[in-house]
Amino acid sequence: MRVLAIDTSNLVLSVAVVEAGRVLAELTTNQQKNHSVRLMDAISLLMDETGTLPEQLGAIGVAKGPGSYTGVRIGVAAAKSMAWSLQVPVIGISSLEAVGMNALGFSGLIVPLFDARRGQVYTAAYRADGWEALRAEAEERLVLLRDWCASLRQQAGGEPLLFLGEDLAIHRELIVAEMGEQARFAPASYNHPRAAHIGLLAFRKLAAAGNSHELVPEYLQLAEAEAKWLAQNPAPAGKEQS
Repeated sequence: MRVLAIDTSNLVLSVAVVEAGRVLAELTTNQQKNHSVRLMDAISLLMDETGTLPEQLGAIGVAKGPGSYTGVRIGVAAAKSMAWSLQVPVIGISSLEAVGMNALGFSGLIVPLFDARRGQVYTAAYRADGWEALRAEAEERLVLLRDWCASLRQQAGGEPLLFLGEDLAIHRELIVAEMGEQARFAPASYNHPRAAHIGLLAFRKLAAAGNSHELVPEYLQLAEAEAKWLAQNPAPAGKEQS
């Protein structure tokens, strides 16, 4: 059985075809281009390169966010559509966890983050669980980076923290100021999500996989347009917005 894995949740576009314990092919680019235009071509290329027929796919794994609203929607919509047409399960994987998987083997806390503007980041904290998976130490959140650093200082004690993510250049100065020598930074190649990790994680989570209708994106906050609409159209007293 093979799994097709997709990540379009941020700037990176990554697609992979994996089997249990083996990556058959992976394509990853980090360019400012339109995922909606390029995703299906990338999938077709990898399916052809690996000789994978649609009926050989046993599941679809996809980065479900947080990240770019548009990017997350593109990947999740494509994964759900393919899973529905093939009648296979779709497994949503945290976009943060996918980046954190690059640091398997690190002995301290692993802290992936994405910029969320206005001094905020999407982030979480993990610890390596052997060489195959991560264990969440702090749940995904949208938080001011300065507040997050204060929380990490309490949680980590004196152990090192490895920060990961393509947006680190925006926040590195503040992280160093707040965390000092506890803050560690990996080479640039470790900051990009890999669809191969998403595919291998999807294999581990197959038993809990749902159907294509059950998967929903994880944005961690409302889109700006939706937030403005809700502010201008408050729910009547005693009722909630659906």
